[in-house]
Amino acid sequence: MLVGGVQAPLGRKCAGARVFDKKSRLIDHHPCKAKVQLCIQLPIRPHQQQTSDRSTAAICHVAMPSAAGGAQPAPKGESMAMEDSADAPSILKALAGLKPPRWLFRSVACLILGGQVISRICQGKIHWKNTLEQLKLVGPQSLGVALLTAGFVGMVFTIQFVREFAKLGLTRSVGGVMALALSRELTPVVTAIILAGRVGSAFAAELGTMQVSEQMDSLRVLFTDPVDYLVTPRVIASMVAGPILNVLCFSMGIGASVLLADLVYNVPANVIVDSARRALTGYDVFTSMVKSWVFGSVVATISCAWGFTTSGGAKGVGESTTSAVVISLVSIFIVDFVLSFAFYQGQGTALKQLK
Repeated sequence: MLVGGVQAPLGRKCAGARVFDKKSRLIDHHPCKAKVQLCIQLPIRPHQQQTSDRSTAAICHVAMPSAAGGAQPAPKGESMAMEDSADAPSILKALAGLKPPRWLFRSVACLILGGQVISRICQGKIHWKNTLEQLKLVGPQSLGVALLTAGFVGMVFTIQFVREFAKLGLTRSVGGVMALALSRELTPVVTAIILAGRVGSAFAAELGTMQVSEQMDSLRVLFTDPVDYLVTPRVIASMVAGPILNVLCFSMGIGASVLLADLVYNVPANVIVDSARRALTGYDVFTSMVKSWVFGSVVATISCAWGFTTSGGAKGVGESTTSAVVISLVSIFIVDFVLSFAFYQGQGTALKQLK
């Protein structure tokens, strides 16, 4: 191929650069045995005087042969650029392999999302319409399952307490012990478990589907913050519905306990109610409400964070939903231990009031 007086063949191997004069007579020939990666042909302008053979030679990125047949190294700047370009893919591959574990990524995302929700609530950025809609979904749809579960939990513990306390002659203390167990531990945890299974899974599945179908990006294009529009209403609804469900479940548990004790074990209902009234204090009611409030916020935040970090289509949505429920349940028990230790460690016994 002859361009402007320079002939540089292109192919798997470079045969060399042959330089001709104006009458097409061969002046010099540079043999080349190196493989050609990229050849750049430099044409000679008609008005320029050819001063050297190298000014009209083809530039090959692999090597440029000399007249003596040896390999002449490429210019320093060009060789550095070649090394940088060769090292770039390996560096990118190494960085791509340094991905954080998925659980760590989701944990950090959950903490960040929780901080954003707290910031939105403090700033008053609350979408009240969505909050009321979510409250209707969280509360009434979970009420039936929560009441049914609390009723049977109350009856099961009544069987254990009445049978053992009757042997010790402490039948009149059954109501107080049941009230303390239900208010401090059972109903807050049972309510949180119902929320995690019923509401948390729905939150994770809904937001996960929106994430994989790029609906989140559509909201951002419309200048709508997904945290304000989707997450904050769900967290507030869970925080409000949790304490309400807790009170209703406590009432259901005590009612089922009184009914079973009266019908099966011949313990009068007024004995159970009076014992429960003397055992319960305002502090117990307060701590029970705080637990339900915290559990509701934890379940909603984890479920929304897992939905936001969903990827992989329908399979990813299913995995995120299952993982959100499991992590919510584990978090409930961990937070319950922390709150119980903070609230009741060092507190005096409440059974003295039952004597």
